[in-house]
Amino acid sequence: MRIAGLQTAGTPGRVDANLTELGQAVVRARQDNVQLLVTPELFVTGYDIGESLRDLARFDPLPAIRAMAAAHGVAILAGYAEHTPQGLYNAATLVDAQGHTVLHYRKQHLFGALDRAFFLPGSAQPEVVSFQGMRVASMICYDVEFPEYVRATALAGCELLLVPTAQMEPFTFVAREVIRTRAWENQIYIAYINHDGQEGQTHYVGNSQIVAPDATVLARIEQGTGLITADVSAQVVARAQHANPYLQDRRPASYQSLVAAFEKDTP
Repeated sequence: MRIAGLQTAGTPGRVDANLTELGQAVVRARQDNVQLLVTPELFVTGYDIGESLRDLARFDPLPAIRAMAAAHGVAILAGYAEHTPQGLYNAATLVDAQGHTVLHYRKQHLFGALDRAFFLPGSAQPEVVSFQGMRVASMICYDVEFPEYVRATALAGCELLLVPTAQMEPFTFVAREVIRTRAWENQIYIAYINHDGQEGQTHYVGNSQIVAPDATVLARIEQGTGLITADVSAQVVARAQHANPYLQDRRPASYQSLVAAFEKDTP
């Protein structure tokens, strides 16, 4: 499967402009035989845009995204603010090339005052779904920085982890190094797709990348707007997990204190 990520500054606070940009990116992706396109976190609205986020979140972008996917035959994982009766969630939804919802995820680990001012935390373990011959899951930004969370998802069979993100200064090392570590220690692909530019007081570090199970960077864009693409394969994951069998060589009985602490702390 060929996947792509759209790194962009977008148009903060302009849903119409961002959906237009997404449509243009889908066309370019289709021309490159891409089957799945991933956007940054909260791409539809922007991330650090203040109180206007609450009103913008009332617009449901999924019908437009579904239509876009179906019109061009490209699956899309889009980051957006999900409005519910309970409140807002920082969400990502994967729709397939026919426009059907395949996967829906709500960010669990809220980062700092900005996230906590607007969003409720998700509570469901990332769902792992079969998609185009691979086992796929999603997390959002800060989620992937928790090794036990990624490990649990890999143990559930994830081969390709899609991570829309809004990574900002001074955390370039997370985008460049931590993501490679997560891919290596679980022997899975990770597509980590970031914003560029600035919103409010948030300066984004770019450095979107698609990383292979052996931590090889298959594609990266440091700064600016652009698409990165890479081919991914379940067979590569299987070979990598055989060659470096971290998942098989675990000693779970030795980690009971961590498990017990997790169970005690989980609301």
